Amino acid sequence: MQRWIALSLYCLTCPILAAPCPDWSASRADAELASLQHQLKDWDLAYHRQGRSPVSDELYDQARERLQDWQQCFPPRVPDPRADLGPPGPQPHPIAHTGLHKLRDEQAVQQWLHSRSELWIQPKVDGVAVTLHYRDGRLLRAISRGDGQRGQDWTAQARLIAAIPQQLPRSDELILQGELYWRLPGHVQAQAGSGTARSQVAGAMSRSQLDAATAAQIGLFVWDWANGPSGMTERLQGLRALGFADSAELTLAIADLAQARHWRQHWYRHPLPFASDGVVLRQGSRPPASSWAAEPPQWAAAWKYPLSQALAEVRAVHFQIGRSGRITPVVQLQPVRLEQRRIRRVSLGSLQRWQALDIRPGDQVAISLAGLTIPRLDGVVWRGAERPALASPDPAAYHALSCWQPSPGCASQFSARLAWLGGKQGLQLAGVGPGTWAKLQQAGKLPDLLAWLALEEAELARTPGFAATSARTLQQSFAGARRRPFAQWLRALGLPASGAAPLGNDWDALAARDAQAWDGFAGIGRGRAEQLVAFFQHPDVQALRQRLQAAGVAGF
Repeated sequence: MQRWIALSLYCLTCPILAAPCPDWSASRADAELASLQHQLKDWDLAYHRQGRSPVSDELYDQARERLQDWQQCFPPRVPDPRADLGPPGPQPHPIAHTGLHKLRDEQAVQQWLHSRSELWIQPKVDGVAVTLHYRDGRLLRAISRGDGQRGQDWTAQARLIAAIPQQLPRSDELILQGELYWRLPGHVQAQAGSGTARSQVAGAMSRSQLDAATAAQIGLFVWDWANGPSGMTERLQGLRALGFADSAELTLAIADLAQARHWRQHWYRHPLPFASDGVVLRQGSRPPASSWAAEPPQWAAAWKYPLSQALAEVRAVHFQIGRSGRITPVVQLQPVRLEQRRIRRVSLGSLQRWQALDIRPGDQVAISLAGLTIPRLDGVVWRGAERPALASPDPAAYHALSCWQPSPGCASQFSARLAWLGGKQGLQLAGVGPGTWAKLQQAGKLPDLLAWLALEEAELARTPGFAATSARTLQQSFAGARRRPFAQWLRALGLPASGAAPLGNDWDALAARDAQAWDGFAGIGRGRAEQLVAFFQHPDVQALRQRLQAAGVAGF
C-alpha cells in the first residue's frame, strides 16, 4: 500500500482550511515546506520499509493535509521527496479504486444527502485498502490500493491470511474491494482512538514473509462488490451468501441526516472489532465499474469522526506567573477544534516541561482533551524550520513574597495576587473579576495591592471602561471589603496555610510568633512555620498591614 497516495486521493477534493496562509517570505516558505516534506518522507520510509509508524495515523493524515494546504499557498519549488519511495506498484487493478470526498461538517453532510436517494451507511474501517480478484471461484490476486490504478501484488501474503477466502462458491469473475484491518475485539473508537492500527497492517503486508501470528491478527471488511449487482440490496445479499456477513450487517439503509448522525455516534461510542475513523455514506446505485476512475466519486463520501488528536501550530509561548511565584508556560495556538471545542491555548504545567520539550513558535504540536474537557499538549510532532529564541523568566526571581507592586517583570504575578484577593478564596468582592482589575491597572489606578481602597466613586466614573452606575456599584463593593473579618483578609493577602493554629483578631500577636511557636500547632511543619514567620516579617506585607490599619480594618 502506498500510504501517501491513498491519502492524497482521499483529500483530493478537500476544501482549503479556513486558516489564512502563513505570512512567510519565499525563503521561509521553501524551508518550511522542505522541513515538512522530509518529515513525511521519514515517516513514510518507516511505515513502508520498517513496518512501524512513529506517529499516529490520525496525526500523519493531518500533516499530509497541512502540506497540501501550504502548497496551495506557496506552489512548491522544492522537489517532493515522496518519489524516493518508488512507483505505486506494478500490478494493475482490474477495476479502479476510487477515493472519497471528505464532508467536513453536518451542513456538508446534509447537502450531500439532500441531492441523493437510496442511501446507505457503513463504518469507515481504519485499515489498508485491497482488491481481491477471484476467477472460477479461486483467489487469483490480491492487490494493494497503490494509486488506485496500480498497486503492489499482495497475493502471497493474502494466501496466509485466514480472513481472506481462498475459494468462493461461484464460477464467474468476482472483484471485491475492501479493507484489511488489525483485529481489535471490543474496540471503542471514542475511548481508544485508532493509534497505529492501520500502520500495523500496512507494515505486515509490506514484509516479504508474513508469520502465522501476525496473519491471524488481520481481518477483512469488504465494502464493495465492484462488479456485482447494480443495487445495494442485491450486492449485500450476494456478499452474505459468499460468507461476508459483516458487510451486510454493518451496511445499513438510512433516510436522512438524523439517522446518519445516529449511526455515526453509535459506531464511534460502541464496540466494533476494528478501528474506524468515521462513516462512509453511499448511494445504493452507482455507475458501471468500467467507468470508475482513481478519484473521489459522486456516489460515496466520508464523514469522519471528531479528531482525538489535533495538529496545531504554535503561534507564541507566554509565561504566566501565579500568586505563589510558580511559572506556567502557556502555548498560544493557531485555533483547532476538538469535540466541538475551539482550542486556542494550552498550559504546559511547568517551566521544566517547557524546557524539556523546547517548544518555539512555528513548531507543530499534538493536542488532545483530558477527560474530554481540558486541552492537553501531548508532544511536538515536528519542529519549524526557523526557531526563534525565547527568554523565560528566572525561577529564582519569583516566589510567594515577590511582586506586591506592578514593577517591571511583575505584571503577571501582581495580576494573580489581585485576582486571588478579590476572588472566592479571598474577599469575595461582588462584581469584581480579572477584567475589573485589568481596567484599573491600565488606567494606572493600582500602584500597589490595596490602592483600590482609596478610590472614590467620582474617580472610578472617570476611569475608561466604567459608567456611572458601574462605578457606584464597584465603589460600594470596595467599601464593603473594609468590613470583612480579619481571618478572611489574611487569606486574601496570601497567608500561608496555617493548619489548626488559631488566628484570633490581632496582627501583632501573630507577627510575634516565632517558627517554634507556629510549629507547635497541628498541621504545620517546620517548613510551613518558617514561611509564616517570613510572611509577617516581609517589608511589603508590613506596609500592607499599615494601609489596612489606617483604613480601619479590624485586627490590623
